[in-house]
Amino acid sequence: MARYTGPVCKLCRREGVKLFLKGERCYTEKCALERRSYAPGQHGQRRTKVSEYGTQLREKQKVRRIYGVLEAQFRRYFTEAERMRGVTGENLLQLLERRLDNMVYRLGMAPSRKAARQLVLHGHFTVAGKSVNIPSYLCKPGETVAVKAGAKEIPAIKLSLELQAKKGFPTWLEVDAEKMAGTVKQLPTKEEIAMPIKEQLIVELYSK
Repeated sequence: MARYTGPVCKLCRREGVKLFLKGERCYTEKCALERRSYAPGQHGQRRTKVSEYGTQLREKQKVRRIYGVLEAQFRRYFTEAERMRGVTGENLLQLLERRLDNMVYRLGMAPSRKAARQLVLHGHFTVAGKSVNIPSYLCKPGETVAVKAGAKEIPAIKLSLELQAKKGFPTWLEVDAEKMAGTVKQLPTKEEIAMPIKEQLIVELYSK
């Protein structure tokens, strides 16, 4: 499947908010948004009035870029969220959070979702004791994501886990840092996801 391979810092600047696409670099003064807090391109510093549709579109694009999902796949997630019981916007965020690459990132086993995707594709993780190398695999409550024995000495995984342990782990996950494993205790609520996302704007966009 096609993937965006351009400079990711431009994506943060375009959305005007940190998407944390480059791991620890995003927390330092080297972050592109800290140095140039305007949109990229020669017209980036112009002040333009954004329409209602434009606001909704930017929110959708922001969420897509945070999770590294292309348009067709994102639309499928929205369709699935509409079929589920509950609030469509929250259902959508829960589906995205349940992706295996996101789970690896949330568990602190990768510095970014992009790095997590690569580690998953290389087959370094198990889910419920079985090897899974599909980044879009949806983890279920009660399932445990663990680093394979042969991958526990990978420097990137060890360093990321150490840094995340200092910051703290999401409350909806139960993490055993020594075993390099984490279990999904429950589906996250909007408050537990704790990201600057206005999912209702996405619902309004797709409902037109």
